[in-house]
Amino acid sequence: MQYRTLGRTGVQVSSLALGAMNFGSIGSTTQDQATAIVDAALEGGVNLIDTADMYGAGESEEMVGKAIAGRRDDIVLATKATLPMGEERNHRGSSRRWLVTELENSLRRLGVDHVDLYQIHRWDPDTSDEETLSALTDLQRAGKIRYFGSSTFPAYRIVQAQWAAREHHLARYVTEQPSYSILQRGIETHVLPVTEQYGLGVLAWSPLASGWLSGAVRAGRTVSTNRSRLMPQRFDTALPANRARLDAVEQLAKVAEEAGLTLIQLALGFVTAHPGVTSAIIGPRTLDHLRAQLAAADTVLPGDVLDAIDTVVAPGVDLAAHEKLDTPPALLDPALRRRAPAYR
Repeated sequence: MQYRTLGRTGVQVSSLALGAMNFGSIGSTTQDQATAIVDAALEGGVNLIDTADMYGAGESEEMVGKAIAGRRDDIVLATKATLPMGEERNHRGSSRRWLVTELENSLRRLGVDHVDLYQIHRWDPDTSDEETLSALTDLQRAGKIRYFGSSTFPAYRIVQAQWAAREHHLARYVTEQPSYSILQRGIETHVLPVTEQYGLGVLAWSPLASGWLSGAVRAGRTVSTNRSRLMPQRFDTALPANRARLDAVEQLAKVAEEAGLTLIQLALGFVTAHPGVTSAIIGPRTLDHLRAQLAAADTVLPGDVLDAIDTVVAPGVDLAAHEKLDTPPALLDPALRRRAPAYR
């Protein structure tokens, strides 16, 4: 396993991090299975575990807490908040009111007195940066979080938050967690240059592109993954974007075979090769998944292999741009890009 410094914090984390989204109902993973996955991941050198309050409506945090009991100090523990936790309108977002409340809920579910990294799961356009950063700074000073970061923020919001922290004399985000894979390279255009400029650690989620790069999705083969069951439209090859992904996967499989690698090793080795990336977050649902992914822990792709990947998917290109989760609100809601009529 390789280890890198998490941004400028001085904290050493593994180049592969364990994501716990599949723990519980989402991945049909039992507590015993989740504990076995955590055990094997730690034995394989992983020391960063990432979860979120909304994974299984708190179920993932509870399972992580039970799995790490008795060895908390050996783990860099990360969780997230902001996405809805029920129908109540204020049980979401990044206001002080909600973050203070929900952190206490997360600590209770995890069975710990602090988390190492507390992340804002999505940018909340209804809440000012000063409001969010001041709440996070106070939680940090209270010792309930060690550091805080953002997740899936567009580049301009990362910059704005850094400016707001300086302007209001508050602590700043020290990490960003974006989606990044061979098939989704858009963050190379704006996000990664910004995170490198500000010295942020980068924890890349979905490095296997929701299973497209796991080896389970191939031409002429019926797709029957857990993710395809939950989101069938993302694997419908009648759609142009999915046909483009399938064509890329077939080409990448040949690149991997010629390099003597599995497709998983190629995919994870690509993500961790970028100098701006600290760790790739793997989200195994079974021990077999974990073992196949840990096999990429020491994979270092040579230049000719990285060049071959660039010929399949060009740098900065997203093959499924419509699936990105950092789109400015005005592009999604027409009312936000229409000037209200003037009344006399």
